[in-house]
Amino acid sequence: MGQLDGKTAIVTGGTSGIGLATAQRFAAEGAHVFVTGRRQDALEAAVAQIGPRATGVRSDVSDLADLDRLYAAVVQQGRRIDVVFANAGGGSFSTLEQVTEQHFDETFDSNVKGTLFTVQKALPLLNDGASVIITGSTAASVGNEAFGVYGASKAALRSFSRTWANELKGRAIRVNTISPGPIDTPGIDGLVPDAEAAAQLKNYFVGQVPLGRMGRPDEVASAALFLASDQSTFITGVELYVDGGINQV
Repeated sequence: MGQLDGKTAIVTGGTSGIGLATAQRFAAEGAHVFVTGRRQDALEAAVAQIGPRATGVRSDVSDLADLDRLYAAVVQQGRRIDVVFANAGGGSFSTLEQVTEQHFDETFDSNVKGTLFTVQKALPLLNDGASVIITGSTAASVGNEAFGVYGASKAALRSFSRTWANELKGRAIRVNTISPGPIDTPGIDGLVPDAEAAAQLKNYFVGQVPLGRMGRPDEVASAALFLASDQSTFITGVELYVDGGINQV
């Protein structure tokens, strides 16, 4: 018997990295998972990897019409929602001097606007007692050079989770944030221009993490499962760091 048997989950940004690992874990624990991604080929590959408990909906979370199509797909299958993992988003390096309007808008549209409306538009379909999980970042609480816009966007999400936990308490809907540290995902590689630079960045992270390595997407997925399941029914409004101790010791 799985921890999410009979439940329905939404995982945005579920075609790679943390999102894909979490969608796989949720499905393995018995949930039917609606997975979103912006690229159809990557979405189809992810659904094939997750298996028969997955439905893929091509969606850019910063596009409200796309979010409407996502939730219409849920309704079409006659389902309601027990878990929302608002994971889609991303970022790139840019110092204060280098930040452009486009860089700011792209980061805040995907991370902040996208998360806000992912959760808002889910509300009519959320069961009482549901779990909302937001992907934050350790960058929200430290001053990583050239990562200011990204860090600010993730700090906004941490603030949202506190407010929403309070606003949704009457329905016993729990809202929590997972803040990963350095996790070995394709997103890390995308921060830098080439493989050599990616290797240098990963070596830097390894040297900073007390556990002496980068994290794995499945380790974040385990934390997400905990917050999605009945193992955490008295937990709301928290920020759960999955960072190998880099921001803790």
